[in-house]
Amino acid sequence: MSADQRSVTDFVTRLLPGLSRSLAEEFNVFRVMHHGTHEKQLSNVFAWLMREDATHELGDVFQRIFLSRVNGALSQERKLPATGYRVFQEVQTESDEQSGMDIADLLLVRSDAALAIENYGTSDGHGHDYYRYLAHAAGDRRRAVVVLLCMRHMPHLLKDGWEQAVVVTYSELLSDLKNYVARDRSWRGRHPEQHFFLQQMFHQFVEGPAAVNLDDQLAFIKIMCETGESSRYGASRRDRAAEEFADIVAEHARRQFEEGRRTLRQVKASLRDFARTQLLDQVNKALGVDHFDRVTSNWQGQWEWSVKLGRASDDDAHVTLRFGPTAVTTVDWTPGLVSTPDYSRIFVADSPRKEGFRVISQTEVTLSEAIAGLGPDDLRLRDAVLKAIPAD
Repeated sequence: MSADQRSVTDFVTRLLPGLSRSLAEEFNVFRVMHHGTHEKQLSNVFAWLMREDATHELGDVFQRIFLSRVNGALSQERKLPATGYRVFQEVQTESDEQSGMDIADLLLVRSDAALAIENYGTSDGHGHDYYRYLAHAAGDRRRAVVVLLCMRHMPHLLKDGWEQAVVVTYSELLSDLKNYVARDRSWRGRHPEQHFFLQQMFHQFVEGPAAVNLDDQLAFIKIMCETGESSRYGASRRDRAAEEFADIVAEHARRQFEEGRRTLRQVKASLRDFARTQLLDQVNKALGVDHFDRVTSNWQGQWEWSVKLGRASDDDAHVTLRFGPTAVTTVDWTPGLVSTPDYSRIFVADSPRKEGFRVISQTEVTLSEAIAGLGPDDLRLRDAVLKAIPAD
């Protein structure tokens, strides 16, 4: 790893706790409901905004905003009427039997013009047929445009005809709507519920999560200065400097996350091997009976990072070695059993019950020791497992 890579890696490592804390502290209805994580969810919201008679009580404002953005990317002769469209969702585009079926997320139609809209996270046709969209929108001699409505405009993904589509981002559209709403005091006063909903949408898709806490902002500046990144504040092109910096941080954060998963898999494999070759015999010998007869590690999700000692005759009677994210879930499930958890170590827990765990113990075995391999004379995990076995 080069010196520059180490610098950015150190920066990301020190910065992430503050960013995650800020994200966790912010309320937003879209994040609470996990809404907007799938294109169909946001298509519902955009369709609602585009319908003139919908409960937002904005009339054709959003249609005009949308068409203004689309027309801004078209030549004079291709521009479309600014309003008067009916709005449809999940529209099957016309096709012959050989070309198959396709579905447009949104379709705006009037007698002389139409827009077929593909809504996706990135500006990518992701397998849809641009020309089929265009032909369906054109219908019987209508002026037609295909639009990619997306969160991120990534030109290099536009291919197979989609490079001819008009790309409109959520941020652009919602920024225009935000500015309109800010000017219309009368609408805000008459429609506080709709205004609250739109504010939440603006915050989620325009402004983004913000580290509003002053201490977090000052800590960010301090880390920038200490890690050699502060010169970015002096760049003449601030928007470009911010984007480049965000891309670097995102790439290093992604790399650290992926390498973290690989490390967790290493810990799991090493613990599983130790349990099968050493720990099972250590525990049974100490008990004087074959209490456990199998080792499994096939759980997924929040329980994935664990290795279970059990017996075939009673699947509920087991003790589990837990680490990393699974250790966090275990400790959180039964608060108070571990007062100051150190997640660089292996934890041991008994069989869970509805009310939680009876025993959760933090062992002295570290994750790095587990990866390196534990010797046959190392009895620390054995002793922790013995304490977790309930008395008969």
